[in-house]
Amino acid sequence: MKNLSAQRAGRRALMGLAGGLTAALALTACGANSDPQGEPQESAAADGGSVVVGSADFPESQIVAEIYAGALNAAGVEATTKLNIGSREIYYTALEDGSVDIIPDYSGNLLLFADPEATAESAEDIFAALPDALSAKSPDVNLGVLEPSEAESKDALVVTAATAEKYGLTSIEDLAEVCGEITIGAPSTFQERAYGLPGLKAKYDCEPGGFEAINDGGGDITLNALLDDTVQAADIYTTTPSIDDNDLVVLEDPENNFIAQQVLPLINTDTVNEEAQTVLNEVSAQLTTDDLLALNREVSGDEKRNPADAAADWLAEKGLAG
Repeated sequence: MKNLSAQRAGRRALMGLAGGLTAALALTACGANSDPQGEPQESAAADGGSVVVGSADFPESQIVAEIYAGALNAAGVEATTKLNIGSREIYYTALEDGSVDIIPDYSGNLLLFADPEATAESAEDIFAALPDALSAKSPDVNLGVLEPSEAESKDALVVTAATAEKYGLTSIEDLAEVCGEITIGAPSTFQERAYGLPGLKAKYDCEPGGFEAINDGGGDITLNALLDDTVQAADIYTTTPSIDDNDLVVLEDPENNFIAQQVLPLINTDTVNEEAQTVLNEVSAQLTTDDLLALNREVSGDEKRNPADAAADWLAEKGLAG
């Protein structure tokens, strides 16, 4: 292969299974949090101070981070944001070193990051596996996850309607038959992550003829590369409005290479107290996949809203704005 470069009470029934696991998940490791110089940090929310909510380097993560911070501030827990930190590899380190306290994450990919050998695929199994995985990966920091939301945003391999017709594609299985003729566009991390090129090889025996590293989280650059046939398949989140807007085809994934991806808070349990955790769980109880799609359209579509403004309106609509 050649490397070419560069979703409150209304949801409680749904969350019942997950809720029973929350306490166990929230306390996943032993040891003290520390800053990059090794000096112990004092608990922020626990002692009445502020917490920092971070985000990855794509709009959906920024929106959810603003929702978390807005809900916390409305509830009297002082929160600031540190947005656009980078990939999971980077923001996870920020949680470990104490520069951020909370990050919105995606359950399945978080599990595979913490334990690349994990085999869980369903939402329930992934949620159950996260405590041990986080504890093993970061034994000196108390990291945990809170209740997952109904909202799910999964990586997917997406092609244009023309490419689907040309090769007769409906699934990744079909793509595997012509994989050598295909260039895939995705973030550079897709080359090493378990659900990326390694997963496509292991589960579908698909080794693309080319790979184009495009680090915009499935945004406009990725879309344009797909539309102009620079790449023939691209890794784009399922809640991205451009999929519907451009009649793109999401390839089915019968081997579950892209496993369940519930949006949930990843936190430092030493610095995010019970009050703050309750607020974040209230957010998760109301956040849906349709909400993510609508919010992404507001921020990434023609309207180009600021993520903080879109988040504020969502919080007001859900009764979480104070």
